[in-house]
Amino acid sequence: MRVAIGRQGRCTFVLSGGSTPRRLYELLAAPPQRDQIDWTRVDLFWGDERAVPPDHKDSNFRMANEALLQPLSIPATRIHRMPAERADRDRAAADYQAEIARVFDVPADGVPPAFDLVLLGLGPDGHTASLFPRTAALNETRRWVVSNHVPQLGTDRLTMTRVILNRAACIMFLVAGADKAAALAEVLEGPADAERLPAQLIRPETGRLVWLIDGAAAARLKTSTGTVVSYAQ
Repeated sequence: MRVAIGRQGRCTFVLSGGSTPRRLYELLAAPPQRDQIDWTRVDLFWGDERAVPPDHKDSNFRMANEALLQPLSIPATRIHRMPAERADRDRAAADYQAEIARVFDVPADGVPPAFDLVLLGLGPDGHTASLFPRTAALNETRRWVVSNHVPQLGTDRLTMTRVILNRAACIMFLVAGADKAAALAEVLEGPADAERLPAQLIRPETGRLVWLIDGAAAARLKTSTGTVVSYAQ
């Protein structure tokens, strides 16, 4: 993030939801890490969001707001929340795409911009963001943000698609826990099957892909991969 700020005066950072990133956000918001970055120059986005109000206990925004945004007093102008609570989620997705385009000063119907850093998680079923197995969003080739129906959960969510995620300068997966071990091994070492393992869709066009993995999640890995893999002890 410091490199991006030094080079272009700001950093664009896509946050992940779920339980795993919360501790990371808390560490970033506490000394000494909080003092290493000029957070007034970081634009924050979300890779996906549940169809709940921003103050709901299941909201990805609420988790990040409590753990990161409020402790760091992030300026409101730098916070770009996904409005997934809106009834018309297709319109909400289009509006979020327009917001991304506005921040980057690019056409909303053109080539997607490149975020500096995207943080993603991995579900036990192989999903990432709200790109769930065998859902329509996996086949999107044009839109940057879509409303995705997830029948296995009986809900709709907003999610960024691979169209824009894979443009990022750096994509960082944060994976922890034994319940992720089987999915992680299949994603990294198994055959290509993105319909069943959507995380396999994440292949940066020119950027760097980093996996930050704890020992429990890495337990079933057999070989070294071509990606950068760090094992947290």
